[in-house]
Amino acid sequence: MYTKILLPVDLNEEASWSKALPTALTLCRTFGASLHVVTVLPDYRMPLVGSYFPEGFAEKVHQSASEAQHEFVKQHVPDDIPVQCVLVDGSPWEAIIKTAKKLEVDLIVMASHSNRKFADYVLGPNAEHVVHHTKISVMIVR
Repeated sequence: MYTKILLPVDLNEEASWSKALPTALTLCRTFGASLHVVTVLPDYRMPLVGSYFPEGFAEKVHQSASEAQHEFVKQHVPDDIPVQCVLVDGSPWEAIIKTAKKLEVDLIVMASHSNRKFADYVLGPNAEHVVHHTKISVMIVR
């Protein structure tokens, strides 16, 4: 049923993966699917934003995030699961949808978490936007 599963992970926020990762791993094993771990970084290359950071800052951030993401996978994804690490820049929900389309995933598994106001509590702003703006199946894990 599923061959590629995308799991958005905020490496600084355990709530973004602590419940969703076990679900994604179970689905990968059940269907023999590959796991695609995506981490979204702010777009430091935008002229307005980039002018506030030193030369080469974005590259250093990408290198550091890539290392952290690979360490995350090493620690939390068993060897029997085929996994790909993906780093993208931009708005979280837009980058998740764009990456899911590019990788041609069958399912996006993501956590519903939010440290924001009560209105966001039910689903979380990024999860809500992904659900409403993609044609790919989305599983929200609470």
